[in-house]
Amino acid sequence: MNTSLQVALVVAVIALGWVSWRYSRLRHSTENYVRKIRQAAEGGFPVDELPTDYQDIEALSSAVHSLGMSFTRQIESLNAERARLEATLTQITDGVLIADAQGRIQMTNPAAEKLFGEGDTLTGKTVSLALRHHQLIETWRKCQHSRELQSDSVELPATHKFLQLIAIPDQHAGGAILLVQDLTRIRRLETVRRDFISNVSHELRTPLASLKALTETLQEGALDDPPAAHRFLGRIQIEVDALTQMATELLELSRIESGQVPLEFKSIAPARLLSSAEDRMKTQAERTGLSLLTSCESDLPAIYADLPRLQQVLVNLIHNSVKFTPPGGEVRLAAQVDGHFIRFSVQDTGCGIPQDDLPRIFERFYRVDRSRTGGGTGLGLSIARHIVEAHGGRIWAESREGEGSSFYFNIPINSKARPDISN
Repeated sequence: MNTSLQVALVVAVIALGWVSWRYSRLRHSTENYVRKIRQAAEGGFPVDELPTDYQDIEALSSAVHSLGMSFTRQIESLNAERARLEATLTQITDGVLIADAQGRIQMTNPAAEKLFGEGDTLTGKTVSLALRHHQLIETWRKCQHSRELQSDSVELPATHKFLQLIAIPDQHAGGAILLVQDLTRIRRLETVRRDFISNVSHELRTPLASLKALTETLQEGALDDPPAAHRFLGRIQIEVDALTQMATELLELSRIESGQVPLEFKSIAPARLLSSAEDRMKTQAERTGLSLLTSCESDLPAIYADLPRLQQVLVNLIHNSVKFTPPGGEVRLAAQVDGHFIRFSVQDTGCGIPQDDLPRIFERFYRVDRSRTGGGTGLGLSIARHIVEAHGGRIWAESREGEGSSFYFNIPINSKARPDISN
């Protein structure tokens, strides 16, 4: 074999080896890229680990590297958008449920979980299973079929909640966004406002009708009969006094609600407060054949309160108990420590209050049974509630019809600063 042939063979072997080595390295690099791209498809793209030291795949490396950076930025942007959406949904007080085209809930907020969750998460459940009310479910189905906004209101009998559902079609994913508004408080306020207007009209109608009748009687000749005229004038004075009292108490209630009543806070012993209220009402209780009893330890912590205003609360509660307790019954006053409060109570053995009426007895003009109310404006309990709340406490009642009633209110112990009376 001549020299030139040997040289050619050596060059060929070297070239073949170099090509084989380059092919092996290229194959290894390609497999590496395949593995990295598959990792990207599974949710992560480690762009910093991509090989970039091979000139033959430098363009591919640069392109995929740019793709990875873009993909990473999009993921970060989507995560930021999702975080903002979740933060917004968390702060929204209305319930929000996002459902897919198959009616399965993909996302909710805490308000929706509170309304429908019952301790279990709603995510992953069907809309029908989450809402559990045929009217709400039908509203969602109409939205799915028509692809138009649907709205409906419903009262849930089990929880006594009044809800409004707004179903908004999701034009991109084919599902729906369900907005659930809890209108229970607004509905209750509307009821209170409507009842207040009705009750004011009722309370004014009777004395005004009496005044009209008495005035017409005097005009028709009763003035010429002095004894009758004096009797009619006395009745007119009674009706005018009732109207004046009603107007005064309405004005006082309005001032208390708006925080315009100045309260003079002093350190007061609970026993002193009960004793002063008992002294004012003892004669009235004895006149109706009732026993007015007081139970209070002398060493109870003092409260920081306006004495005349809390006396007004107690006198009002005792007056109600006396009015609805038959002769021979008892009215008991008591005070005791209840955590950071002193809890005062007025308990009677009277006719009691129906359970359905208990939540509303502190509303203005609300009457449990008009045939049993007798005199009064119907504003006393409402005024008592606002006075107690102005002291930083609360008032409530417990009762069973036919078994008597118990009224409670608590006042903070040793309050050093004047409480906020703006509510």
